[in-house]
Amino acid sequence: MSKQTEPLAVPALDLKAQYQSIRDEIDAVVREVIESQYFILGPEVSNFETEAADYCRAKHAIGCASGSDALLLPLMALGIGNGDEVITSPYSFFATAGAIWRTGAKPVFVDIEPDSYNIDPAKIEAAITPRTKSIIPVHLYGQTAEMDPINEIAAKHGLSVIEDAAQAIGSAYHGRRAGTLGNAAAFSFYPSKNLGGFGDAGMVTSDDPALSKSVARLRVHGMEPKYHHHEVGFNSRLDALQAAVLRVKLRHLDAWTEGRRTVASKYTTLFKEEGLEDFITLPEEREGNYHVFNQFVIRVPAVVRDDLRNYLAQNKIGSEIYYPIPLHLQLCFASLGHEPGDFPLAEAAANETIALPMYPELTDAMLSHVSETMAQFFASKQILPLDRKRNVA
Repeated sequence: MSKQTEPLAVPALDLKAQYQSIRDEIDAVVREVIESQYFILGPEVSNFETEAADYCRAKHAIGCASGSDALLLPLMALGIGNGDEVITSPYSFFATAGAIWRTGAKPVFVDIEPDSYNIDPAKIEAAITPRTKSIIPVHLYGQTAEMDPINEIAAKHGLSVIEDAAQAIGSAYHGRRAGTLGNAAAFSFYPSKNLGGFGDAGMVTSDDPALSKSVARLRVHGMEPKYHHHEVGFNSRLDALQAAVLRVKLRHLDAWTEGRRTVASKYTTLFKEEGLEDFITLPEEREGNYHVFNQFVIRVPAVVRDDLRNYLAQNKIGSEIYYPIPLHLQLCFASLGHEPGDFPLAEAAANETIALPMYPELTDAMLSHVSETMAQFFASKQILPLDRKRNVA
């Protein structure tokens, strides 16, 4: 009897493959930081800030301890606090609304577009009140929100705009890179991001010198110069080790991004060849956008999502759900008074989306295994094609 062949493993993410490709560069700079014994802020951080600002085409970049802090710092610098309201998406990582809440302000949610999963600009103006001070659009999964109409609404009502660009470094909107599309932007360098550190790290970008100076001061307890505190900030300093690693990775980021875009294109071609378009909705790059595919997110009927994930896992294919519970239904925000059905498009996305493996090191054999496994699953099920009308407001 012949031995059954084990299916090819396709993890949802493989950071080891990336590290092996730049191991010598990384190991060298890590040793330099260790030998310098300069671990907090310092020249590595300053150099990274300069290089990252240039990359994003922003005038200023301020490194901080995490992407969550990168959202909180500009809110604080803009003086947003108790009694204020900040408009954002209910379909995002928790830190987006969490940062607003931590200032004492109220997150006000606006439903998403069903195709991009980003906040719907057409619904923002109805959510504005005399207490509204800012809008935080989220560039989800690596594609920017529709920033021109968002900025027009903000200008009309005297509001600031803070981009949540945690998943979108290198993405662009009509030729302008994320990080330059509002008053400030927040980036995360969590290890799974397109530009990921060896732990938590973040960055704020802005073209506003006064806002940037305030952010830089707030990350060190509001201190400038040493032991002189102008305001109450907190400790959100960027480690030199993270900066050194990120400087190396930044040099490779464009090549990795093109690798992600190639993987996304191959996925799309393979799924279409397998006749899966009637059962899954594929991500689309909007005209004028440059999508960096932090995630490759598909939609499937909610009734089969868990079964599909289990089937993928049985065939050694990883997947994730981003995000299973919209922010307006999180227990900690119960006092906002939201109920199921308040933001139906966000809720539908939470019930129907799956993130498939996405990283530039995916091979053609791995991608074929994913597409063939998906085709086998749907061929074995009595599933009606997607009703795309239900995803349209």
